[in-house]
Order: sequence, then C-alpha cells, then structure tokens
Amino acid sequence: FLDAIHFKVRKDHRIVNKAAYSVIGINTHGYKDVLGIWIGENESASFWIGVCNDLQNRGVEDIFIACKDGLTGFSEAIQAVFPQTSIQLCVIHQIRNSMKYVNYKDQKAMMFDLKQVYQASTMEEAELALHLVKETWGRKYPIVIRSWENNWLELSTYFCYPREIRRLIYTTNIVEAYHRQLRKITKTKTAYPTDDALRKIIYLATVDITKKWTIPVRDWAQCISQFAILFHDRLSIDLAM
Repeated sequence: FLDAIHFKVRKDHRIVNKAAYSVIGINTHGYKDVLGIWIGENESASFWIGVCNDLQNRGVEDIFIACKDGLTGFSEAIQAVFPQTSIQLCVIHQIRNSMKYVNYKDQKAMMFDLKQVYQASTMEEAELALHLVKETWGRKYPIVIRSWENNWLELSTYFCYPREIRRLIYTTNIVEAYHRQLRKITKTKTAYPTDDALRKIIYLATVDITKKWTIPVRDWAQCISQFAILFHDRLSIDLAM
C-alpha cells in the first residue's frame, strides 16, 4: 500500500512542501509493517525505481498486489523491478478526484451511478455500469468519464479476486489510517528544519504506532487461502512461525 503525506520543510532559506511516501506491506501471516518512508519534492519513474530497488535490496522478494493513489511513474517502476505485480488504483481516491469536476447538485446522483460500477459483482457488470455512467454523464462531464476509462485497467484489478481480498485492496485505507496517526503526532510542528529532522520524527512516531499492530488484518485466513491458490507457484508459508 502506497500513499503520500505532506509536510513543510526548510530549504535554502524558504519553506517548501515535501511528500513523505509511505509503503506498508502485509506479510504472508497477515501482519502489517511499514517497509519504508522516502522523502522528496517530486515523484517520477526514476524516483520510484529507486524505491522499488531499495525494497528489493532490503529483502522484499515478491509483491502480489500493489495498491496506490495516482502516484506518477510508479506503475512503470514496479513493473521493471517486480514484473509479476498487479496494480490496484485506489477507487476512493478516484471518486474523490472525480467529484472535483462535478457540480454539487449532480454529485449525489453521479455517486450513486458510480457505486454501481465499483460495487459490481463481476468485471462484466462493472464495465456495463461504467458504460451506463458514460451514456448518462459523458456529455456533461467528459473529463470524469475519460479519467475512469484511462485508469480502468488499474481501477478494475480487484474484480479478479474474491470478496475478502477485494475489501482489502480496493482502497489505500491501510496506509491512510497510518498517516492519520502520524498527523496526530506531528500536527504541532509547522515546519521541519531539514529532511533528516522530518525523517527522525516520522521514524519515532512509527515505532510507537506499529507496536499496536499485533493482530492480522481482517479475514486474513480466507485471504491467504485464496492467495495460496492464485499464487501457488510464488507463495511459500512457514507454518512454524
């Protein structure tokens, strides 16, 4: 799960916005862990190549599914380093971004129509619902429809999986919840003097936050059983752990 949280940092006698890009993983026993945090001003394919190589060099052997917001260049980078990884674009982020371009009086109706897309039972039902959304709203909101069509390959990945896994991967809620906890700890600081100062406070906060991650994620027994079938040639589990 990947997402960014933004902070203000001093640089060359001025205050700039910098993103801390967080990567949270779930291991084969269902436990979350923060795999790393990278601080930067701009994201790009070369930036994400560095992140993916760093993860691999530090022991991440394989990634089945990567769930992200619209992070520029990430898809190309992860395919270069972990070519078997499926990518799921966060549906909730897509909806939020869509509503920015929809008149307030139309938002409720369009949200209802989009709900038929992302809550569909099958890929075929979802594609039919998206076609109906296009017929209803395409002329009035072409930017919104174009975005859904352009992103559909990564938006629809979760339809390949059963309900328990879908619930886990269709949003980046896991990393967003972590960021909300970070924000509680860092909210009193208006700006950080250096990247290292920011990195240190995030690290110390993360140590406290992750102490509470003592149980597997919801429905993990069902999820891992499905993963064992779907990724039987890539998944090995040490039952003694």
